[in-house]
Amino acid sequence: MTNPRRRYPLIAVAVVALASVGAGARWAVAHKEPHTAEQLAAFQEVFMEQVRTGDALFHGDAETEKKLGVKLSATGMACAMCHPYTSDTHPHEFPKFQEQMNEFATLRDMINWCIEKPNEGEKIDPDGPAMKALEAYIYWSNRHSKLDPGRH
Repeated sequence: MTNPRRRYPLIAVAVVALASVGAGARWAVAHKEPHTAEQLAAFQEVFMEQVRTGDALFHGDAETEKKLGVKLSATGMACAMCHPYTSDTHPHEFPKFQEQMNEFATLRDMINWCIEKPNEGEKIDPDGPAMKALEAYIYWSNRHSKLDPGRH
């Protein structure tokens, strides 16, 4: 007879979860309650604030760079000068093998490559606020694109 945990891995997860709860452990459940309209509005505002910050960075706003402590270009070039519509950054294709870098790369890797190489700027923290804002803006600008990781 087939082991049900092997055939149905979710059953195994549920058994472990129930056993943990029974043993007195706390079990975190995401989205236990539906979000309220107020919560959704607050989440959207936080996201759009990041989009606005990313938009400023993408278009070379020196004040935003200074505020975040980054220098995205030493050449006077902004991301938007090579990617005027943002859509040609193709974020929906990452991760993928990136020829310019000669390696498998994420969107964050490519953003830093562009900052360091053509723009001669300073690499930014991949988990820092400037990267998160740039990603938010790039993804927001491409929000109707179909995910297609690995495509060229």
